[in-house]
Amino acid sequence: MKISTLLKIFVPCVGLLLFAASGDSAAGENWNTFVKPDEATLRSRLTDLQFKVTQREGTEPPFRNEYHDNHREGIYVDIVSGEPLFSSTEKYDSGTGWPSFWKPLVPGNIVEREDSRLFTTRTEIRSKHADSHLGHVFMDGPPPTGLRYCMNSAALRFIPRERLKEEGYAEFLPLFSGEAQ
Repeated sequence: MKISTLLKIFVPCVGLLLFAASGDSAAGENWNTFVKPDEATLRSRLTDLQFKVTQREGTEPPFRNEYHDNHREGIYVDIVSGEPLFSSTEKYDSGTGWPSFWKPLVPGNIVEREDSRLFTTRTEIRSKHADSHLGHVFMDGPPPTGLRYCMNSAALRFIPRERLKEEGYAEFLPLFSGEAQ
């Protein structure tokens, strides 16, 4: 294998490991240092469904996904980068079979794009730093925003409230009742 090929694989991995080891996930402060791994690395780390959803704009089946019926307290982060995206405090049952939220946890980690792939125009939601396809946002959600961020569980990783500090997301503990700042 050529050295240039090895470097293309090795350098993004080292960058991601250093970023993860820093433990600093302070709501957008260091996400711009994230280097998205190459396709081969992503394929080795993600399941086929996670890769299809995040990298190929796929959609998982409704009601048969990990988080549509999750009622635990915690936050949802990008499966690729770990950037914080949504909180259980803004999650609701939309009846669609996918996890739905009425607002993002860190709006700066969300990118909206026009999506005209299915004979209609929708608003696609992607993560800012990993550029992962997450799902779509619709204007049929509950108050106060009226928005429904309909996300794919396969694009998310859930971090329960009790593990937030351990996993470097302690700044989000105050969102949950009974947690000291």
